[in-house]
Amino acid sequence: MVGRHGAVRSRAALTALGALVLMGTTSAVAAEQPPAPGPLPTAAQTLGADKPSAQVLRALERDLKLTPAQAAARLVNEAEAGTRAGRLRIALGKHFAGAWVRGATSAELTVATTHAADVPVIQAQGAKAAVVKKPLSDLEAVKEKLDAAAVRGGTRETPVWYVDLPANRVVVQATKLSAATSFIKAAGVQDQGVGVRVSADRPRLLEDLVGGDAYYINGTARCSIGFSVTRGQTQGFATAGHCGRAGARTTGFNGAAQGTVQASTFPVRDMAWVGVNSGWRATADIRGQGGQRAQVTGSVQALVGASVCRSGSTTGWHCGTIQQHNTSVRYPEGTIYGVTRTTVCAEPGDSGGPFVSGAQAQGVTSGGSGDCRSGGTTFYQPVNPILSTYGLTLRTTSAQADPPAPPQGNGTKAWAAGRVYEAGATVTHAGVRYQCLQSHQAQGSWSPEATPALWQRL
Repeated sequence: MVGRHGAVRSRAALTALGALVLMGTTSAVAAEQPPAPGPLPTAAQTLGADKPSAQVLRALERDLKLTPAQAAARLVNEAEAGTRAGRLRIALGKHFAGAWVRGATSAELTVATTHAADVPVIQAQGAKAAVVKKPLSDLEAVKEKLDAAAVRGGTRETPVWYVDLPANRVVVQATKLSAATSFIKAAGVQDQGVGVRVSADRPRLLEDLVGGDAYYINGTARCSIGFSVTRGQTQGFATAGHCGRAGARTTGFNGAAQGTVQASTFPVRDMAWVGVNSGWRATADIRGQGGQRAQVTGSVQALVGASVCRSGSTTGWHCGTIQQHNTSVRYPEGTIYGVTRTTVCAEPGDSGGPFVSGAQAQGVTSGGSGDCRSGGTTFYQPVNPILSTYGLTLRTTSAQADPPAPPQGNGTKAWAAGRVYEAGATVTHAGVRYQCLQSHQAQGSWSPEATPALWQRL
């Protein structure tokens, strides 16, 4: 017989146990042997991927050409892949060169390393291994040099640049080759293997504006509610920074006074939040397919290649996949850094609206190119930086009431609900050290020992 901690009981102990039961003294047994705790939730259960909303499933079926069963399987596989990628990122250390998923339903995880000896470690986690030349840290350093060059000056002819994980290189998208060459040279990375993608696309802000639900700034411009948030006793919502400056007054879709833009950043980032008056209530809902509501359960960042859906009242509910994180985009109005590039279509009027992967909040619509008739590219401002920058708490189905914890550095500190943790961060909880596997805002029900999908015990 195997006891609670896996130890085999001795014959004498078994005999004594039998005698106690026959004599009816079961209370002594209960005191010695409490019921074993139930199994910890899987990654899919933690992130709500095992119970997706009907709106998410229907949009995935339409936009990614999946059957209902394939759409459901993909969401579960993506959630599980994110946790395995987080474990491997920690295990590989400086050799880590990125992770992504591929496949319509399987969401097969690939993890890249610069060290061939890591291949068995990657495969042991059920992932495909890719041996490449450059670690992720080197690629991000090259992109940072391009970002710095953009701050010094630039041209609309090079509107987008990003780290392409599967290609293991940084890519500059330009309207013509000569513009890309000049930009790369100005950044001093001409010998770093930067790729060039020539495209006529010129991303623009989608500011004819509306999102999950419409709101109006100073009675004129129209934008989109992203995600409901709280800060202390103030309720409100996150949205795009280009929608309005701090102090701007907002009205709702019904024309009623709504609130005030509390803080706004654009360019550099594209983020803002609006504090609303007592006539409005923050919920975990976003506007889904056909106007029905879908709900948000957290803000765990999805992998490159994962499915993602967007709500916007100009074009409705549309899905696609994540192409790259940490992308830089040059709009006519200014350059922003750290957005995510997707294959989801959008049009003017969709700015500020929510992006979700399954039930996990990802970001708010910033801008893009193309449309929802011929397809296009859309960028979103990730939500976790919005939450951490402004000290906001995402409103989720768990109805978390914990206030945001103060910012912390990379050192080990006590875990706290409401704090945004980046992958690799270390914390202590109940006297035990843990390392974060996936970037997210901690919620009251997501303590490290209860969520192996998000934390690894050290």
